[in-house]
Amino acid sequence: MQECKQAIITGGASGIGRAVAERMVSEGLTVIIADVNAVAVKRTCDELNANGAHAMACAIDVADASECTRLGTDFGQIDILVACAGIQTAGTVIDTTEETWRRVLAVNLAGVANCCRAVLPGMSQRKSGSIVVVSSNNAVCGSAGMAAYDASKAGVLALVKSAAIEHGSDGVRVNAISPGTTITDYHIDRFAEQGVSEQQLEEMTAGTGLLNRAAAPEEIANAIWFLASNEASYITGTNLLVDGGFSLAGGH
Repeated sequence: MQECKQAIITGGASGIGRAVAERMVSEGLTVIIADVNAVAVKRTCDELNANGAHAMACAIDVADASECTRLGTDFGQIDILVACAGIQTAGTVIDTTEETWRRVLAVNLAGVANCCRAVLPGMSQRKSGSIVVVSSNNAVCGSAGMAAYDASKAGVLALVKSAAIEHGSDGVRVNAISPGTTITDYHIDRFAEQGVSEQQLEEMTAGTGLLNRAAAPEEIANAIWFLASNEASYITGTNLLVDGGFSLAGGH
């Protein structure tokens, strides 16, 4: 039985974050779902609790360091942090605006640091804790037209290493996971607005990586759970690629 009892999941109202929440409550954990969308996070918690889970909502913008302090003060002992909140904005190195750079880095990079800063003191004091940061295989492979996003996701890989080195002697493990193409509700809804069905979206992503398909959010959540749990008790400072072999396929 997993010893950790309470986990925070940022960006947990939808997509991969919600899948992580569902996996963790199935393991008996209490989850605090933190998301910038107050309506969505309440709805997600209500739906989970209706099925017998113990979920609490926390509406915060991870880019705001002062808001993130609540994660370390309002919910008691935090055993696991999954930093999943992020934004994705297209743009090349040339045409990405300064405003876009600032917002993407504020959420995807500084936002992760803000959340880690909130929970690390308590974890270090207890000599126990696990943090999993969601990066992207774009951080490893790169891509065209995603300069700010790719840079932010590469930045968190360095942040993970620093935190792992700084807090390993405290018994705190810090790891990253880098998903490949994953079909979430966000993508389904966005393509539906263009008249593309979910089945057509799956067909569009067929041929991705060595497994010739995109991932489901639950597949990424399973890997996150592994790194967060005691099953990975001797793993820290690492980046787990969960991309169906995309990186080995030369980014195709």
